[in-house]
Amino acid sequence: MKFSYNTLAAALLSTLSVSAFAGDVSIYGKANLTVQSSDSEDGSFTEVKSNASRIGFMGGQALDDDLEVIFKAEYQVDLAGDKNGSKDDDIVARNQYLGVKGKFGTVLLGKNDTVLKQSQGKVDLFSDLNGDIKTLWKGENRMSDTITYKSPKFNGFQVGVTYITEDAVDAEDGTSIALFYGDKALKKSDYYAAVALDSEVNGYDTMRLTVQGKVAGVTLGAIAHTQEKVSDGSEVDGFLVSAKYSIDKITLKAQLQTAELDGGEDRSGMTIGADYKLGKSTKAFAFFTTFDLDMDSAEDYDYLAVGLEYKF
Repeated sequence: MKFSYNTLAAALLSTLSVSAFAGDVSIYGKANLTVQSSDSEDGSFTEVKSNASRIGFMGGQALDDDLEVIFKAEYQVDLAGDKNGSKDDDIVARNQYLGVKGKFGTVLLGKNDTVLKQSQGKVDLFSDLNGDIKTLWKGENRMSDTITYKSPKFNGFQVGVTYITEDAVDAEDGTSIALFYGDKALKKSDYYAAVALDSEVNGYDTMRLTVQGKVAGVTLGAIAHTQEKVSDGSEVDGFLVSAKYSIDKITLKAQLQTAELDGGEDRSGMTIGADYKLGKSTKAFAFFTTFDLDMDSAEDYDYLAVGLEYKF
């Protein structure tokens, strides 16, 4: 653990030391911690949880011929002191890439979210929390050894492709493609929509259709999802709807997700929550999530939490 923090500190100092003569470099991040009561198959317990807290460095520099070189190096940091996944470090690599952009679009090389994962936009209102859509669906892939291309926007439309190189003799290449329309933040357009396909990505073929827009002050979103496991052909079909509404400093949120497995088994998840804006970059929030993951069990998986988030 000591080594990992020293490594991050060295990277920070190196970035700061070269920023003066190597183009613009910015430091950004998010600290998100919750105190929550969790009731899962292992029983009930209380925990302090770090929810994809992160720190990152990004920047670029103008080149000849109207080109720009860009980079990003982002790390997940466990502020609660627990371990991330199966790794022994409190620091785990997130999106990390180098690329160029110009009139032709943007090309990125490295570790990155697939364009199918990106296609969800901001429809998943509880991303990185227990209600994240990855609990029921596959497709939330951040892949190494990728080449990503995004075209310029034409009348609001944009094409994206992620190619995942095989990186081994007995492995298969994967491809993720997406067509986007509008602005996922709904600041430059009234609606956002995307259709995306994965082929041989992390063992699954996946398709998603995503839409989001504002109606009478309410932001409504929906995702239709289908996935097929390459090894055995088993399929899952699902649907998600989300809604949020802001009143002064308070934003009320709700989300429902389903997954229908082969054989007729149904799984579902529901989350309700509220955010309270404490400042431009800070909010307090609370949520309750319940998942029905096993039709043979009477138990649900429940999570009740309050938390604080600071973005910089």
